[in-house]
Amino acid sequence: MCLAHVTWAETPGAGLARLAGEGAVISDTGGRVEMRVEMSQPVPWRVHTLDAPPRLIVDFSELIWDADPVIQTGSVVQVNSGAYRPGWSRAVVVLREPLAVDAAEMQVMADGSAVMSLQLLPTTAEAFREAAGIDPVEISRVIVAPPPPSGVLRVVLDPGHGGIDPGAEDGDLHEADLMLAFARELKEVLLRTGRFEVALTRDDDVFVPLAERMTLARAAGADVFLSLHADSLAEDDGVASGMTVYTLAETVTDAAALRLAERHAQNDILAGVDLAGVEDEISVVLMDLARRETMPRSDALAARIVAGFRSHELVVNSNPHRSGGFTVLKAAEVPSVLIELGFLSSKRDRALLMSDAWSNSAAEAVRDALMQWADEDYLMRQGLRR
Repeated sequence: MCLAHVTWAETPGAGLARLAGEGAVISDTGGRVEMRVEMSQPVPWRVHTLDAPPRLIVDFSELIWDADPVIQTGSVVQVNSGAYRPGWSRAVVVLREPLAVDAAEMQVMADGSAVMSLQLLPTTAEAFREAAGIDPVEISRVIVAPPPPSGVLRVVLDPGHGGIDPGAEDGDLHEADLMLAFARELKEVLLRTGRFEVALTRDDDVFVPLAERMTLARAAGADVFLSLHADSLAEDDGVASGMTVYTLAETVTDAAALRLAERHAQNDILAGVDLAGVEDEISVVLMDLARRETMPRSDALAARIVAGFRSHELVVNSNPHRSGGFTVLKAAEVPSVLIELGFLSSKRDRALLMSDAWSNSAAEAVRDALMQWADEDYLMRQGLRR
């Protein structure tokens, strides 16, 4: 039996399940590769495969991953596990070679615990590609924003990474956590002005694919989109320190921007996102007319953010306005920028990112920049309409 998809398997039990016994183990057994997950109770679950690179995706409802899966086979490159969406967790098994799901089941034990097991067999690259399917997880978060009062700007804040994708790390410090905390603070600072409505692409430690972040911004009727990051680059690049703002560019020659954009896209792959067809969808959105209007507005916003940080005497990069091919900046109808608040690879930046005083000043700098940009943007657009 070769399964391209195993549909939702409903199981009894309620509440949160945790790993039990030996936890999650992936090993070789009798010419097969077996993934075995022991848990405290049964939960709904699903398995499917994705290609480029070949991956096995296993989703569980209400399962807390207390420990990383143990790899005892050479057929697996790595495994990422953790929160994926509210109420759901995911394990992404990156395969060294194409393997087909031959059997999949969950057994409920007499004590109420459960064991989910998958049997994988070698297959050809062509057969694996044909069997692999688009990730069928539906968008469960929909941002609903009421029509704004006159003069109120809708701002969508996008805290980078989250859930199964922690982003850049330095010890116990995770980019995803820092950006969510900053986004929440910035939201409050903006709301207090009375000039903004604010929505977040995520308000919890959950994973949101890059393309979905744009979808959520559109659903919120965004007037402006700010993606928040604190990545990590080698110090010898000479660029990995201080706040940097990125706007979209079709052709990118900046080496640091190329590496950051590639890293963001790679994080989507390792979190089990099917990227098939994404570029086709984006090419439809990026119409020349929308691009000609939006990109100068994004550049003006980036310039205002740099000026805002400088006016608050906050550290900025030696080349603070750069351009890159970041997926989250490709919603051509919405002025969009990606703000690298700092770099976890910089000792100075790490200290600032953990400082409450710096965080408050940075939020105020973005607030001031947005207000000034909004006023200038309104006057400019009114002038163009005349």
